[in-house]
Formats: sequence, C-alpha cells, structure tokens
Amino acid sequence: MAKIRVLVVDGAVLFRRTVSDALSRDPGIEVVGAAANGKIALHKIPQVHPDVITMDVEMPDGGGVKALEEIRKAHPALPVILFTSLTEAGGHELFDALALGAKDYVTKPPGGRGMDPAFKRVEEELVPKIRALCPRNVAPASFQAARRIRAERESQPAARRLQLDDADRPARSSGPRKVGIVAIGVSTGGPNALAAIFAGLPKDLGVPIAIVQHMPPLFTKLLAERLTAVSQVAVHEAAAGDVLRPGEAWLAPGDHHMTVARLGDRIRVETNRGPPENSCRPSVDVLFRSVARTCGAQTLAIVLTGMGQDGLHGCEEIREADGQIIAQDEASSIVWGMAGHVVRAGLADRVVPLPQIAETIVRTIRAGA
Repeated sequence: MAKIRVLVVDGAVLFRRTVSDALSRDPGIEVVGAAANGKIALHKIPQVHPDVITMDVEMPDGGGVKALEEIRKAHPALPVILFTSLTEAGGHELFDALALGAKDYVTKPPGGRGMDPAFKRVEEELVPKIRALCPRNVAPASFQAARRIRAERESQPAARRLQLDDADRPARSSGPRKVGIVAIGVSTGGPNALAAIFAGLPKDLGVPIAIVQHMPPLFTKLLAERLTAVSQVAVHEAAAGDVLRPGEAWLAPGDHHMTVARLGDRIRVETNRGPPENSCRPSVDVLFRSVARTCGAQTLAIVLTGMGQDGLHGCEEIREADGQIIAQDEASSIVWGMAGHVVRAGLADRVVPLPQIAETIVRTIRAGA
C-alpha cells in the first residue's frame, strides 16, 4: 500500500528536522520534502507531490496564513495541518488559517524543554491526524476494522441488518418531543463547522446550548469570541457555576470536562479536571452523559466532524433516555469518525449535511414547543 507523502514546512530548522525525523519513523508515512517558508513550499509542491502538508502558523515572509492563501489558490484540495504555539497571537492566526481551509492543527509544546516533547507530540498527535485525513493512502487498524464490519453488515440480508441495528435498543417515542437543551460534540474541522451552524441560528432559539470542542486552553476562549462574532447567539467559554440561559451557548474550557446539573428549575455548569476519556479533556462523552441524566428525553444531541469515537457512549445514554440525536453526514465531514461511529451504531435519528444542521436544530426545537 502506498505511503502518505508529507511536505514539512517550518521556519525553525531544528523543528523542521524533528518533525521530519518523527514522521519518518512511521512505516506508513514518507517525508518527501521540507521548506523554511510558504514561498519555498509552493515551489516544492509540484516537484514532490505531497498528499498532505504540515505547516507552522508563525513563519517568516508573512507567516502561515499568507502561505496558506497562496497554497489554496494553486492547490485547493491539498490538505494542510497547522502547527502553532499556545499564544493569543498564534491562536488568532490559527483561526484565520482554519477559516481559509486548513484541515486541522497540532499545538507545539512549550519552549525550553528540548525537542523530545516535540518528537512525542508528532508521534502521538500529528501522525493520527495525518492518517485520518489520508485514509485512502494508508488504512490504520481502526479504518480496516470499520470497513470490515461495514462489509460484513452489508453482506447480510436486509431483515438481518435491521435486527443487528435494533437489537436490545429501547423503542423510540413517536412524534415531536420537547427540547430543553442542545448538546454539541465536535473535533477535527470543528471551528468551521460550528461557525456554519451558529451563523444560521436565531436569537430566539429558546433553549441553551452546551458544546464540547476538542481544543486546548486559551483557544476555547478565542473560539467562543469568534462564534459570537458570526452569530446572533452569544457563546461563552464556560466556567463552573454558570447558569445556562435560553438562546445562549457555553463552550467547555480547554483541558476541563464540562457537565450540567439541576439547580432547582435551572441548569448549572460544572467543570472538572478528571481523567481524560477517549484521550480527550474536555470529552464529549462526559458532557453527553450528564445531559442525558439531567435533561433526559428533552436532550437534542448533535455529533459533528471529528476523529475517533468520543460521544458514542454518551449517545447511547441519550438514546436510553429517549433523547434525540442528529449526526453530520460523511460527505460534509472533514473526518467522519465521531459522527460515523454514532451512525454505524444505529443511534442517529437523522443524518444531515452540515449546511442543513442549523435549520434542522431550529425545526426540531419548534416542532416540540
């Protein structure tokens, strides 16, 4: 099977070498070139034909945002994964680059600790993202397993497939149901997906929204600000003790799980730094479980683009509580991991393209009002 061809772009020679060396240790990846800035990268692309580019956000000659603009003009379909530092300046540039079409990002470890942490971060975070964005080139075990299961299921007669899907699951209530809260889980491709949804939500939505986006501290604050700027719905970075209000949204703070709990007739936010779940903190499963237990059948869960299966077990509890679940479809997802697992498990009430999700949320809420 062909290896994934990667072009590494970074202004720091030591980091360029570290990223290249770490990626080269993976048997399914081939580093086909390196560049010190976007201008050099543009010249190298037609020479080395990469499947994906890794690129620093903060670089000479205008930085990663300017470089991405030029790459997008010449190679609109070429995936780009960004590197950035955990700084406010780097965060703003990151969101600008994501808006231009970068597919995902990895944060650089803090400086002054040598290159070992950078090497480890490439192995643990960058390699899985490269594989997820280029599944046609190399099929990791998870992709192979999913394809095998899908092939086995599709080979079964239709009646048998239905039995596999619906066995041991509680029956669904028929007709519209009242919605008391919208809970959203998202990862890879999330900032753009959330922006598209929030731009279509009305101010008088009538229910609160709780969101988990896999993202580190500082970036969640910046994301909340960005979403508020494009929406009629105010988006807050959540803090312990916040009381949810209809028509507003709360985003789990980076490196903290977010849950909800009843406080009389109100719903209050709680946060904690418990162990990561699905290697994530914040975790969608943690939020979804708490929403299912707090709001029960009045839960409307939205599972969007993202790697892995975070949110799957939470959706199982939402289903058991007779809540409703909407999943983003495969065609509009950057990575159909989180939503795909929910759909394949038969938990989604509807599978919807990203441009129609805001309308579907509004229609579902108003139908049950």
